[in-house]
Amino acid sequence: MTRIPEKDRNMMEQAIYLPMVLTILNRDLVVVNASPFKLKQPYTELIEETMKVIQQELREIKQYMKDRSLAVEQVSHDHAFTGFLFLYKDYQEQHNYFNPRIRNRVQELLSFYLYKRFTSFIAEHTPHP
Repeated sequence: MTRIPEKDRNMMEQAIYLPMVLTILNRDLVVVNASPFKLKQPYTELIEETMKVIQQELREIKQYMKDRSLAVEQVSHDHAFTGFLFLYKDYQEQHNYFNPRIRNRVQELLSFYLYKRFTSFIAEHTPHP
């Protein structure tokens, strides 16, 4: 049983996932720039602007964690699991994440930041009959 409140644990998990999303977007930006696309600018702008949004959220998460004495560190990694040490005030908890779960969550976040955040915004601000 974890002693870390759900909101704090969610913030700590975001501190794990968002840097991974940024790494993927950086790699994708390199691929787009090296590709034979006729018009690269819309793709590079989408990726760069998405990265800015994620970087801003990551800054806010890190500040939240700093203000509450929270930290997360990767302590192990193998073909199946990645281990993280969650530091919550005076407590330490070891959490192991199944690597496919990490990949799936990063993929969900990538989808959200690239386009789903726009569709949810549109749906919220569109009048319904």
